[in-house]
Amino acid sequence: MRWAMRLGIVTLAAAGLLAGCGSGETTPAAPPVAVPPPLTGAQRATMLAALPAPYNTADLEHGARVFARCKACHTATANGPNMTGPNLYGVIGRVAGTHPGYNYSKAVKGAGFAWDDDHIDHWLANPRSVLPGNKMTFPGLPDATDRRDVIAYLSVEAAKR
Repeated sequence: MRWAMRLGIVTLAAAGLLAGCGSGETTPAAPPVAVPPPLTGAQRATMLAALPAPYNTADLEHGARVFARCKACHTATANGPNMTGPNLYGVIGRVAGTHPGYNYSKAVKGAGFAWDDDHIDHWLANPRSVLPGNKMTFPGLPDATDRRDVIAYLSVEAAKR
């Protein structure tokens, strides 16, 4: 009986300590969305062909390989968790700094634009120069082909549908 009481006290103390972790600023979590079925090869090809140039000529497999570098900090799936960076599912067309449940820097919250191909391209080239003061530590993708392919990958694989 005594050990059970001690265990309960230790558990409550640990929960209290954990509750104190974090930045203190929270935002509501993203409401769950229906998880779409995986894309077929034909659907991928159709979506890729519909993208504006030069993204319609991108290599999606290469984009997936390049995006693997981003997975240390980002997910890009429906209902995927925020990590060090926000979930990128549906990022194309999303107003910068608005993904629910992610604590953005003031620089990103005040960006005043929606993520489109051009903004993402500049961001991926050098995140620090686009919005000085943002939290992203990634140095960027200097290669234009890598950026094109990642943007196409996000436009197809991480598109809300």
